[in-house]
Amino acid sequence: MTKRPKIAPPQLWTVLSKCHHALRLAAECSIGGTGLVLSDFAVLEVLLHKGPLTISEIQDRILLASGSMTAAVDRVERKGLVVRKTTAKDRRARVLELTAAGRKLIRSAFAQHAADLAQIMSALSAGEQLQLYRLAKKLGLAAAAENESRQRARP
Repeated sequence: MTKRPKIAPPQLWTVLSKCHHALRLAAECSIGGTGLVLSDFAVLEVLLHKGPLTISEIQDRILLASGSMTAAVDRVERKGLVVRKTTAKDRRARVLELTAAGRKLIRSAFAQHAADLAQIMSALSAGEQLQLYRLAKKLGLAAAAENESRQRARP
């Protein structure tokens, strides 16, 4: 029985980082013709799939820093792709909602983006994609738990 070589954690980190970088560039190219940058696309995409949300709800879902989130929202608002509205629940909270133009743009852009990603992901079989999904999720949750533990341990 042959022994599989062990992959050192720094080597795995390097491979994951390079993979993420290549996928991010592919995603940016995929949406390049829309006139949007990736953060603007992410704001519109979450509104398309989740409906109207507050800025902080969007930020939690797309993992943008506060300043980047504000800049992205301002850009898509200036382009007439979203509007800010108050809610009956909390008149202080502002909810972002897609405009008709924003909905049309993101539906089309997302369809193309999904097709582009499917093409890239076809390098893996359906089973490998599922396995990668499960492993990446498991690793991400473990890293998040470790980060949380270290945050609590700080004085």
